[in-house]
Amino acid sequence: MPIDQKLLLSKIQTWANALGFSQITVAPVDLSSAEPGLQHWLAQNFHGEMAYMARHGLTRARPAELIPGTLRVLSARMNYLPQGTSEGWQDREWQRLQNQHEAVVSVYARGRDYHKVLRTRLDKLAQQIDAELKSLQHPQGEAFQYRAFTDSAPVLEAELATRSGQGWRGKHSLVLNRDAGSMFFLGEIFVNIDLPLSEPVSSHCGECTACIDVCPTQAIVAPGLVDARRCISYLTIEHPGAIDEALRPLIGNHIYGCDDCQLICPWNKFAQPSTVVDFDAREGWQGLDVVRALTWQEADFLRLTEGSPVRRIGHAQWLRNAAVVAGNALREMGDDKSNADFVLAVKEALQHLLVHESHLVREHAQWALNQLSNDQS
Repeated sequence: MPIDQKLLLSKIQTWANALGFSQITVAPVDLSSAEPGLQHWLAQNFHGEMAYMARHGLTRARPAELIPGTLRVLSARMNYLPQGTSEGWQDREWQRLQNQHEAVVSVYARGRDYHKVLRTRLDKLAQQIDAELKSLQHPQGEAFQYRAFTDSAPVLEAELATRSGQGWRGKHSLVLNRDAGSMFFLGEIFVNIDLPLSEPVSSHCGECTACIDVCPTQAIVAPGLVDARRCISYLTIEHPGAIDEALRPLIGNHIYGCDDCQLICPWNKFAQPSTVVDFDAREGWQGLDVVRALTWQEADFLRLTEGSPVRRIGHAQWLRNAAVVAGNALREMGDDKSNADFVLAVKEALQHLLVHESHLVREHAQWALNQLSNDQS
């Protein structure tokens, strides 16, 4: 008897929900219509130093080439706002960005590394599918095969998500869902079973340009088109070298990542807290003091970022980012007598970094000190 694919998909969605996923949809493998846009983005060098983007080229739009035998892609969404997040969270995050004493880590990075969380759960879901097919004596002569990914392979995740009805592409290029905004992770399972496709949804951004207007570095160069080379998330995470001096003041107090385009988005008033405890903020990651961020030794950094996505940038890059945040704080409050103790502590921490073994750290520390007026420095 043939397998009831609709019933199987319903079971998959039930299992996924139990594993903490917010939604499971089914995408096709033909993404050929997305190739011109991908080629244009790469041709403009909007990928910056993310060489893997160009190296894999159009393979990103060809799931069946990446994993031969793939017939469908399961697109998985998992909300990541910490449990207990209440109404008004966007306003509270904006307040953090106005506090020069604080170095702000992007919301998604305050808990456990999402790569590990999603990949483990995607694998568990795939194993449940495999067990179900075996129990039904899967009649297709070929055994069930799958590969699970989450931001870990040349996959057009957002394209697969939108084509399968997870949401639509916002003008910031992220996927937006009417019931969950954009505060979620995406993952995929490439499968060799012919599951029924999910219906895409229409866009609901209308004339709104809030995300484009709010971007500190104007990285959103057109609706849905982001120049990563100007994006604060790229600059603080993916970019390994010196940050362009013209962009440093625009980074503000973002030390790792940036949520501005999501914080301003009206749809994120519907963002849902995760059911997964791993995404709850670790102690110290909310309200991280700039001086503390500047004074972490490498052993401190490795200990405090164990199991965190922040660890991937390394200690020197962390200090580079911290120096930029510190420089921006000094420029904003250097003449404010009420912040004299803070300014002094920041200066002392930066002066210690002037002898750091990394030229990258030394250069950014000196730039930060130069943000003070001459009579103070």
